[in-house]
Amino acid sequence: MKKGQESGSTRRNIMTLLKMRGPMTIGALAEELGITEMGVRRHVLQLEQESLAKTRVVRQAMGRPLHVYSLTERAEEHFPKTYHNLALELLRELDHTSGIEAVNVLFEGRRRRMLAQYTPMMENRNLEERVAELSSIQNSGGYMAEWSKEEDGSFVMREYNCPIRQVASQYRKACQCEQSLFEELLGAKVTRSECMAEGGQCCRYAITPDPGHPAKRDKTYEKSS
Repeated sequence: MKKGQESGSTRRNIMTLLKMRGPMTIGALAEELGITEMGVRRHVLQLEQESLAKTRVVRQAMGRPLHVYSLTERAEEHFPKTYHNLALELLRELDHTSGIEAVNVLFEGRRRRMLAQYTPMMENRNLEERVAELSSIQNSGGYMAEWSKEEDGSFVMREYNCPIRQVASQYRKACQCEQSLFEELLGAKVTRSECMAEGGQCCRYAITPDPGHPAKRDKTYEKSS
């Protein structure tokens, strides 16, 4: 095994121990892993620098205080999650017992809740500002979104990650609701030309002004279009 691989393996083992055992000292980690305390300390300090581990001083009745290490919330991202499996199981059960329309009602309800949540963020903004805000919203949800303005005044937004990809691959209503949500938030025509749920490299949306949309009553929006 190469040195870099050994380093990655030790780091992973430390994180796994902290995850399974809870807070531990350098000495306890070294004993469990069968390596020197100096070696463990180097990896733990690196985890601290990356905000994946934190330390707490525990004072004792006798002797020197102990430095106890544990994982941070950010470290949870490095452990497997199967939320999509649970979501799919629940959706399949609902589909089996109540039919696909019941599943679609759930997606529509989610779209309405998100619309109510994000609409205030779009008020008194022109279309370009709305696209930028939507991209920021999607980024906060883990979609790795970026946007650009085209020469003809239209916009393009791309998402390079889809947190609900497994669900969307089986229930296309999720993608339909997302596109509809974007149109309502932006007050514009939104066309999807590429989709990760269908095997695309990203989800690509073309955004063009829609004079017929109710958002045209927004003077700021009218000015931009």
